Amino acid sequence: MSLNSAENVRQVVPFLHVDSMDESLRYYVTGLAFSVQRQWVVDGNVRWCRLTLGGASIMLQTWHESRPRQSNPGQGVSLSFQCEDAVALYHEFRRRGVDASEPFVGNSMWVTTLSDPDGYRLEFHSFTGVPEETKLSDVRR
Repeated sequence: MSLNSAENVRQVVPFLHVDSMDESLRYYVTGLAFSVQRQWVVDGNVRWCRLTLGGASIMLQTWHESRPRQSNPGQGVSLSFQCEDAVALYHEFRRRGVDASEPFVGNSMWVTTLSDPDGYRLEFHSFTGVPEETKLSDVRR
């Protein structure tokens, strides 16, 4: 039996090329609390992995020597993670030593933004009734 596209496609998982897998794993696992679900190891080094945080997943892979490296692979790439409470994540990230922007309200959502070691922009969003352009420092939560 053949599935139509709507039945067959389950999710999209961003695939990010990284310069240093060790640095990226420290950032995502230690700093952001992602967990490693799968990995491909060559000569004792992780070359590829799939990470998850809640219901979100990403894949990371180091550049292969046969492919030219980009000077800033993350330039222009943003990942938007939809959350229950982006402000709580902001506080958690800061406690873990991750530089996250002060949350503000845009498009009826709290937004905190981070930049990973390769320049990929990570945005964590959660819906709110707080007025547009409000900063976290403008309110007491």
